[in-house]
Amino acid sequence: MRDVAVIGIGCTTFGEKWESSFRDLFVEAGALALEDAQLAGEKIDAMYVGNMSAGRFVEQEHIGALIADYAGLATHHIPSTRVEAACASGGLAFRQAVIAVASGMEDIVVAAGVEKMTDVEPGASTDTLTGAADREWEGFVGATFPGLYAMIANDYMHRYPLTREQLAQVAVKNHFNGARNPIAQFQQEISVDTVLKSTLVADPLRLFDCSPITDGAAAVIVAPFERAREFTDTPIKVLASAQASDTITLHDRRDISTLDATVIAGKRALKIARCIHKDIDLVEVHDCFSIAEICAIEDLGFCKKGEAGKLTSDGITALNGDLPVNTSGGLKACGHPVGATGIKQVYEIVQQLRGEADRRQIDGAEIGMTHNVGGTGATVAVHIFGRI
Repeated sequence: MRDVAVIGIGCTTFGEKWESSFRDLFVEAGALALEDAQLAGEKIDAMYVGNMSAGRFVEQEHIGALIADYAGLATHHIPSTRVEAACASGGLAFRQAVIAVASGMEDIVVAAGVEKMTDVEPGASTDTLTGAADREWEGFVGATFPGLYAMIANDYMHRYPLTREQLAQVAVKNHFNGARNPIAQFQQEISVDTVLKSTLVADPLRLFDCSPITDGAAAVIVAPFERAREFTDTPIKVLASAQASDTITLHDRRDISTLDATVIAGKRALKIARCIHKDIDLVEVHDCFSIAEICAIEDLGFCKKGEAGKLTSDGITALNGDLPVNTSGGLKACGHPVGATGIKQVYEIVQQLRGEADRRQIDGAEIGMTHNVGGTGATVAVHIFGRI
């Protein structure tokens, strides 16, 4: 197996992109990544594109071919494959690109993600996202994703010492970071009071505990590490790629407030990278809801169960803390175009390890982790990156 490096990155701004079509978004992100790698499109050997539900959001299927076509690569007959794993589609697209290069089958591979979610009314987008859970056993009886994560939050707060104020501080911290990120959907700081007084969505989760509906795309390019300096002076090495699965329904889980797939994927990634938790300088976790960040910090092993709330309130996970979490603003403030999120996480970590994150830069960052979740934890992808 060959070592793999990220040689180029690109990302659109995230938000309600009324002026941009689905096609515009992925072309923009891909062009930025190619420019960053100083690479011509015809040099690409393959593409893997994360997308959850273009069929329902924009009534378009056959996404792999569409992207190859509108990226100007169809006449070069470059293979392009859509990857779907709900909100972990981007993370798995990146993993497939890494595997292709590591195996030696391909040399220069694009991993991208795109979603255009605002072309349907809010009720339709909520229903589409419910397809990431078990439609028959959860969706058909009215369980939406806010409802499912509210169950996780209620179970967690019943068993562990997490206050409502500590939960709100997750959103406050991520909005602080998002206010320093030029691609973020929400670039405004908020207060704990703002969160606690926002509209109740599914008790105990309020509006500001929930990630938004977002349009956006991101792309990264990977290559053999031995060739990386042909394209960039700052190659970022992929130290580990891991994936794990779990039951798609919450009611079949051993413990609904512990995502076992996160636990397993995190352990596998650390073992592959030959790292311990103290080696990780920052981590992008999947905070689709504020409780999801609390669970992720613990399930990845950065602290014991029940301690993440205090870590947050003590500032440990802030930009200037010992373990910065979601420096991009996370899904909460940066936005969550579901197929693109896993790639955006890679984009953020690479920026940080290159020293290009400007006002949210973590000084001396050398090793970073991404954590991307599909559904309520039925699919999890964890990656670790290093500045070499």
